[in-house]
Amino acid sequence: MKKEYVIPIFVPNLGCPNDCTFCNQKKISGQQTNVTAKDVKDTIEYYLKNFKDNNKYVEVAFFGGSFTGIDVDIQKELLEAANEYIKSGEVKSIRISTRPDYISKEILKMLKKYNVKTIELGVQSSNDYILEKSKRNHTFDDVIKASKLIRHYGFNLGHQMMIGMPESTLVDEINTAKDLIRLKPKMVRIYPVLVIKGTELEKEYKSGEYKPLTVEQAVQRSKEVTYMFRKKKINVIRIGLQNTEEITDPSQDKSEVVAGPFHPAFRQLVESAMWYDSIAEKIKSANTKVKTVEIKINQEDVNNVVGHKKENIYKIKEMYDVDIVVKQDENLKPGKFEVNVLETF
Repeated sequence: MKKEYVIPIFVPNLGCPNDCTFCNQKKISGQQTNVTAKDVKDTIEYYLKNFKDNNKYVEVAFFGGSFTGIDVDIQKELLEAANEYIKSGEVKSIRISTRPDYISKEILKMLKKYNVKTIELGVQSSNDYILEKSKRNHTFDDVIKASKLIRHYGFNLGHQMMIGMPESTLVDEINTAKDLIRLKPKMVRIYPVLVIKGTELEKEYKSGEYKPLTVEQAVQRSKEVTYMFRKKKINVIRIGLQNTEEITDPSQDKSEVVAGPFHPAFRQLVESAMWYDSIAEKIKSANTKVKTVEIKINQEDVNNVVGHKKENIYKIKEMYDVDIVVKQDENLKPGKFEVNVLETF
């Protein structure tokens, strides 16, 4: 099986004239200057030299901003720089992220020429009122049209949604997940809203108009929509913003995060919460009073089953008075588990 590698190239704000209330792309990406073709080549060369596996699948990903909103000549310049490595066989595909209102037949035809394989749309919410509240300046109808076009032209479709947008509730986010599932993306990213310095949302937070979710609330909401996507076999490729020098705990000096549900292992918190639900369900379904259970799992799942700082072990003990023994079993596939009752009262 080939090891998958992504070479990230950030193009913050180049193609986006909007200032969404929650967004400061240059702070989020850590990229302060515009990207050139030389930057693209230098970045690809750097990553290729540091990849160790010979049997690998390499993808170049243009993140941030709205790629298809960039001046067309600049788009072509950046894509051509990346496409040279596809022609040489060193890179297999290109991925871009963009706004749903920046997709057209002409744009998609151009992207095809440069071997773009995956297009991710920043959807955020399917509720037009919430989109307007955050000054997205597009509607969900734009998402529907763009998604259908992207799939029609044979691209892999990805969606990005946000948890905890201004005035968004759990019901709104569940409805967004339902609406996205109907559009059949291959993958989704789930981002809880953080309050970033220099954004309009920071002003709303400081005035008391906006109250961010707690980590616990964001985990629960993210968990609910993750269940929905996985049930439909849609790959959840990221949960939470990547931890960087800028996007880190608000107490850190260099942090650009003012408030919100930041956690350096946010995805693990969500995965662990899902494992807790599964284990608790097995314990509750036992026909006897359980004292100790053994959980057999693949090695890859150990950290998520145990939980961050052994949180799941302690919660199971506190809630059900049950001790957990974790046993690794390489015969079990990742995500699968067995529960055996070792001791009863």
